[in-house]
Amino acid sequence: MIELIPESYVARLDLSKIFGRDAPVHIDLGCGDGAFLFALAQRHPEKNFLGIERLSGRVEKASRKAGPSRTGTKIDNMRVLNVETSYAVRYLLPERSVKTFYLLFPDPWPKRRHHRRRIVTPDFLNSIHAALEENGFLRLATDQVDYFEQIAQLAAADSRFAVVDVEDVDLPVTKFERRFQAQGALIHRLTLRKISPVT
Repeated sequence: MIELIPESYVARLDLSKIFGRDAPVHIDLGCGDGAFLFALAQRHPEKNFLGIERLSGRVEKASRKAGPSRTGTKIDNMRVLNVETSYAVRYLLPERSVKTFYLLFPDPWPKRRHHRRRIVTPDFLNSIHAALEENGFLRLATDQVDYFEQIAQLAAADSRFAVVDVEDVDLPVTKFERRFQAQGALIHRLTLRKISPVT
């Protein structure tokens, strides 16, 4: 089953049981209709991919993408969880269980009075850090320069992460990225790697 129904919403997920194997886990936070996640899962059958999405309609679309296709095959290394992103990262993911998080074009909440609703906060980075394996990654992208600058400042102030240059990573293009590029918007990217702070 592609859509993941946890046994409990207050206990940590057993990712090995969910996927039926041990493999590096990659998580798309706010996976939308699952197109990006599906493309990654197709490219990398040796890895496990989990999408987290709060909107049930999008979860259904993402699940259909990975179900049996016209050729009779389906994607076995992709699951989708219908739950709020921050909650899932903080309470459902085991410590040191995730190789890479993708947070692509999160809701920018552009009005200043709504900035407090933005997902990337010190508390969110704490949860990401706890869930990441050593040397794991958080890959971010946004078309909003002020949000990008805010994230970059938070990252620079957190000694548990290093900003790394990973221009050689070939990722699928998301629907939002295509739309923003067609509008001539610049895409701002940032990749953070979990490190052990020097003591």
